[in-house]
Amino acid sequence: MEDAEKGSQQHPDSAPEVGEDAVTSVGPSAPPPPPAMTEEEQQELQEELVKVEDEILTLSQVLSAKEKQLADIKRKLGITPLNELKQNFTKTWQEVTTSTARTSETLSQAGLKATAAFSNVGSAITRKLEDVRNAPTFKSFEEKVETLKTKMTPSASTGDPDQQDSDGPTTKTLISQPDGSATQETPMN
Repeated sequence: MEDAEKGSQQHPDSAPEVGEDAVTSVGPSAPPPPPAMTEEEQQELQEELVKVEDEILTLSQVLSAKEKQLADIKRKLGITPLNELKQNFTKTWQEVTTSTARTSETLSQAGLKATAAFSNVGSAITRKLEDVRNAPTFKSFEEKVETLKTKMTPSASTGDPDQQDSDGPTTKTLISQPDGSATQETPMN
């Protein structure tokens, strides 16, 4: 394993492993050499550098003076860091409660709209089912089902099943003949 580590150290231009920074794997690098400039261009850049540094120093001094002025005004008004913290907290709390109220109002409105939409859908389905039920095709189908139902259900007898009418038996039996025709035979009492 040590041989592998020595081998990787001997080959600095090998590809870095996953998660390894390419810059550190190659080693420290020197900044690129400045582009070739004339002495006049270098002198101008040096002057510009000094000028920008002076502006930064001036701005820092102005900022410092303004911060002192701000602290002095706050002290005269009696605003302490604790008071500022309280005001910030109160302001943030008001924003949160206002936001919560708006959110709950929005959700309430959305709920009302959803309820209305579901009601409309329910009404539309009810109307459509009524239209289907009133359609001639459905009425014809309904009549056929009713006819089939009356044919399938046995009629209720009002008398005692042991007693039969003198007119004849109530049941009929079909007997198949060898030639394929059927005759009706009625049992006698």
